[in-house]
Amino acid sequence: MVDAVDLIPAPASIVWNSPGCVNLDGGTALQALPGTEGVARWLRATVGAATGLPLPEAPGRPDRVVLAIDPDLPSEGYRVVLGDRPFRIEGGSAAGVFWGAQTFRQLLGPDAFRRAPVRPGRRWELPAVTVQDVPRFRWRGLMLDVARHFMPKEGVLRYLDLMAAHKLNVFHFHLTDDQGWRIDIKRYPKLAEIASWRARTRVGHRASPLWEEKPHGGYYTQDDIREIVAYAAERHITVVPEIDVPGHSQAAIAAYPELGNTDVIDTTGLSVWDDWGISPHVLAPVDATVRFYEGVLTEVLELFPSEFVHIGGDECRKEQWSESVAAKTRIADLGLADEDQLQSWFIGHFDAWLSARGRRLIGWDEILEGGLAKGAAVSSWRGYGGGVAAARAGHDVVMCPEQYVYLDHRQDPGEEEPVPIGFVRTLQDVYRFEPVPTALTEEEAARVLGTQANVWTEAMEDLARVDYQTFPRLAAFAEVAWSRLPAPAERDFADFERRMAAHYGRLDALGVAYRPPTGPRPWQRRPGVLGRPIEGPPPNR
Repeated sequence: MVDAVDLIPAPASIVWNSPGCVNLDGGTALQALPGTEGVARWLRATVGAATGLPLPEAPGRPDRVVLAIDPDLPSEGYRVVLGDRPFRIEGGSAAGVFWGAQTFRQLLGPDAFRRAPVRPGRRWELPAVTVQDVPRFRWRGLMLDVARHFMPKEGVLRYLDLMAAHKLNVFHFHLTDDQGWRIDIKRYPKLAEIASWRARTRVGHRASPLWEEKPHGGYYTQDDIREIVAYAAERHITVVPEIDVPGHSQAAIAAYPELGNTDVIDTTGLSVWDDWGISPHVLAPVDATVRFYEGVLTEVLELFPSEFVHIGGDECRKEQWSESVAAKTRIADLGLADEDQLQSWFIGHFDAWLSARGRRLIGWDEILEGGLAKGAAVSSWRGYGGGVAAARAGHDVVMCPEQYVYLDHRQDPGEEEPVPIGFVRTLQDVYRFEPVPTALTEEEAARVLGTQANVWTEAMEDLARVDYQTFPRLAAFAEVAWSRLPAPAERDFADFERRMAAHYGRLDALGVAYRPPTGPRPWQRRPGVLGRPIEGPPPNR
C-alpha cells in the first residue's frame, strides 16, 4: 500500500482522492489527445519498458491513462489525477503534460526508472492523489563543461534524461575552451582536427604534480549535435550552446594561429592547453577574427534553434591586448577608453550580429565590464552583484553564483572528499540557495529568468566523477528552481531529506554514481590528487 508521496521537486499541491492506492496492469491503456503524442512515446519507451506493460492506444477502454492539454493551466503547469478511471495527466502545453508524466513516473516508485522489469507480472501501485504544480522559473538550467574533459554523446544524452527527471529545461552546452574545442565547424575543419585534443592532462588542480601522459579529446559531429538537440527537444529541454570569446580561446588559436595576437607573440607554435587556469592567449580584436567567428556562429545557428546563444565573455586576460599595436589601433579608431571597453565592443558586435538574426546573446557577468551590450542577458557567476547590476540596468539575468551552485565545488570538508575544489557546499547549502537577490525591487526581480547549476570538469575525468559531483545536489537545486519555496532560513530541509531517501532509490535505478549521504565510497575517493579548497562564507544576497 502506498502511504507517502515523496516527490522531487516538491509540488504545489497534493490532495488524496481516497485512502490507499490505484493500480496499473496489463490491461491499462494510454490515450494521447492532440498535442501529447510525444509524451505518449516517451511514456511507452520509459515507463512501458520498466514495467513491461504495453500501454496500448485504446481510447474506449475504461482502464486507461489520458494525456491532455488543458489551456486553462499555465504553459508548464500540470495536473495528475489518480482516482476514478480514467487517470489523467494534463498540462497547459505538451511541456506541462511531460512534466506531469515525470511526476507520474515518480509515483510508480524507483523500479519505474529501470530499463526493464525486475519482477515481471508485478502489480504497479500509485497513490490515489491529485497532484497539481507549476514551475517558479522559466529557466531551470544545468551547464555542462565538455571542453575540459570531453563527454561522449551517449553521456550527454544520459544527462538530458537526468535533467528531464528533475524537471530542468535548459541545457547550457559549454563547447569550447582553452583545453578543447568540441563542435565540428565545416568551414574551419582544423577546429575538429587540431583544437579538439590535447597531448596530456594535469590530474587534479593546477598545483598538482600529477599528469596523465596520453592524448585527451573528442568532438561532436554536426549530426551528433542535431541528435542531441532533437533528443533534448523531445524532453522539452532547450540546448543553449556556448562558444567562448574573446578569452578561453587557446584551442582555437592553436588550430588557426592567425586568430591570436600575432604582433605580440608567435602563435604558430601554440598547442591546445594541457593545464588548468586562465590562458593569456586571447583572440585578436581585428576584423579577420570577427569574420572567423561570424562563420563559426553561422553554423552554430543552423544547428541550435535556441533563442539564446552564449558567447562566454569571461576571464579575458588583457596583457596581450595591452602590448598589441593592432589592439591599440582598434581602441583609437573606435574612440574607446581602454581594453575593458575593447572587450565590450567585441561582445557588442556579436550582440548586434545575433539580434539581426533573431537570436539573443547571453554571456558571463564580465560582459558588464566596459559597458553592457544593448540586448544581452547575463549569467551571474561571480556572486549576486553582476545579476543585480544587470537587472537594474534592464537586462535579463540567469543566477548561477559560484558560491552556491558550482557543483564542481566540494560537498564536505572531510579529508576523504575527492579532489577538493572551491567552497564547501553541502546538500543543505544548495537547498537553501535563493536565486532572486533580496536587493532587487519587484520590477527588477522580474528580470531574473531563472537559475542554473554549473558543472566544470577540470577535476572530473569521467562520467562517474561527473555523477559524484552533480548528485545528489542537483536534486536540491532542481527543487529550488521549480518549487515556490519559503525563504532559505524557513525551508524544511528535514522533509527534503525524507523525500531524498526515496529519491536515492530512483538514482540507483538510473545508475547514477552519486555521493552517498554518509560520504564517498572507497572507490569514489582520489587520495593524493590535489584540489584547491577555499574557506569562508558565501556573500550576502
